This record gives sequence, C-alpha cells and structure tokens, in this order.
Amino acid sequence: MVGGLLGTIVVILVIIIGLGVRIVPQGYVFVIERLGRYHETLGPGFHVIIPVFDRVSKKVSLKEQVADFPPQDVITKDNVIMKIDTVVYFKVQDPKLYAYGAERPILALENLTATTLRNLVGELELDQTLTSRDNINARMQGILDEATDPWGIKVGRVELKNIIPPEEIQRSMEKQMKAERDRRETLLEAEGHKQASITRAEGDKQALVLKAEAERDAAIARATGQAESIRLVYEAEARGIEMLKDANIDERVLLIKKLEALEKMGDGRATKIVVPTELAGAAADLTFKTEMLGFGNNTPVDNSPAKKPAASKADPCCDDADKGKTTQHFAKEHQDFDNI
Repeated sequence: MVGGLLGTIVVILVIIIGLGVRIVPQGYVFVIERLGRYHETLGPGFHVIIPVFDRVSKKVSLKEQVADFPPQDVITKDNVIMKIDTVVYFKVQDPKLYAYGAERPILALENLTATTLRNLVGELELDQTLTSRDNINARMQGILDEATDPWGIKVGRVELKNIIPPEEIQRSMEKQMKAERDRRETLLEAEGHKQASITRAEGDKQALVLKAEAERDAAIARATGQAESIRLVYEAEARGIEMLKDANIDERVLLIKKLEALEKMGDGRATKIVVPTELAGAAADLTFKTEMLGFGNNTPVDNSPAKKPAASKADPCCDDADKGKTTQHFAKEHQDFDNI
C-alpha cells in the first residue's frame, strides 16, 4: 500500500516537473505570467517554470514579418477613386508591449495603414500619385513607425504594391501613352532623317574636296613632268651645243646640219617651210659647188610610171647597104663627137 502511494507521488512529481519545463526555440520569446500578472520574458533555450502558478501568456516571434494587406479604396485630390494595396515590413522589438500594448496589433496595423494611405493620397492628384510612390512609401513608413511604438513594433519599410485606377482612366492613360510614343517615334524619325541628311552632305562635301585635291595634285604632277621634260630637252641641247663648240666644227659642217634639219622638216605632207634668206643662199651656193665638183645629182626625179621604149623604125637612108657617102660621113662625125 505504501509502495503504491510512493509510486503515485513520484508520477505526480514527474508530471509537475514536465509541465514546468519550457524550451524556447531560436528567434522566439515566451511572455510568462504568474498568477495573472506579467512575470518575465523567456529567451531561446531551456527554462523551468512553476506549474499552475506560471503560464505562457504569448509566444512572440522576433523575426522580421511581412503583412500583405488587401486593396483599399482611396480618393485622390482630383476625385479619382482607385484601389491601392500595401505591403508592410515590421519587426517586434518589445515582446511585453507587443503582448499587452494592443489587443490585435496586426489588425491595428492594417487599419492604421489604410487610414494613413487615404490621408496621403487625398493630398495628391492622379498623376502625382502614379509618379510619387517613393515619396508616399517614405512618409507612410515614418508615420506607421511612430504610431506603432507603443505596441512594441518597429516598421522597417512600406511599399505600395499595386495602384489600380478605374477602367476609364486606364483607357485614357493608354491613349495618352500611345500618343506620347507616337510623338517620340516621329521625333526620332525626324532626328534620324536630319542626321542622315547631314551625314550625306558632309560625305558629298568631303568627296568634292578630295576630288579637287586629286585634280590639283594631278595637274601639279603633269606640270612638274612637263617642266622636267623641257628642262631635260634644253639641257641636252645645251650639252650638244657645248660639244659642238668643243669640237671646233667649221661653218660647212654647220651648214650641212642645217640642211639635214630642213630635210627632216620637209618629210611631212602639206608642210610649209619658211627658209631664211641667208640659209637659202648658202644652200644654193652649196648646191652649185657640189654640181661643179660632180657630187650629187640635181636631175629631178621622175616618179611617173616607166614607159616602154617604142620600137625604132628602120631608116632607109641609114640601114640601106648602099647609103650615100654624105650620110656615112655624117654618121662618122657624130660618132667621133660622142667619143670625145
């Protein structure tokens, strides 16, 4: 009987000790109440509390949490009704205040976010609301962080997730956006045509400049070549004259050279040659002297086709065997004259 009682007492003690053991995971804290009042906050690890007297009032997560609130109807300054949903990032800093500061702190944070958003958007027009998200986010974060301090909550960031204007406004915005894109497209095309025209004009200008420079260089090269050619000709003539001077050539040789030059000049057809008077006289004198000395032949050259010699007719007075003495005597004198 006694052994059974002791066993029962041991079992009761084990159950009581088991009820008093609490293991707090990392990132969480337990708010402990003793006899209905706040007693302490248990951090991560192994803890023992007094059963029946102590109880865990609230388990609080110290991690950063994200609250995605549903869209709220807001009215802008220009009386446009739209829907905006928000995302709030917060973290519990004081577990005691979070447990006893508000009955339902997340619901309170949601309502506070909705009212703050309506107040801020009500001061802005539609276009400002669409283009001032960063400003609205920063202002809401400051207001919510200050308002949730008594609840032990630290608001780290607020984001406007979606801004949904009415369908009529959306169609108007789409038309406006299309018109703006058409305007930009027109401006870009005009700018492209302008740049293309400028580039083409610059290319034509550069081509003309290069062509003019090429023609100038070619003209300079031709002129330089002609000048060099003329210089070489005159240098050759000068060297020829110097050589003639050094050779002590007399006037006869010079006269023959002049005649050879005249002969070359007269080779072409339809060529008019003006011969100086002194040169013509010298040529005539030279021709006369060469004829007297028996050099050359001044007989004109007959370039007409050769004619066949006509058959000689028999002379009865000369061919006859019995021609007279007078005829024989005349023929003999003529033969003697030819032999002289």
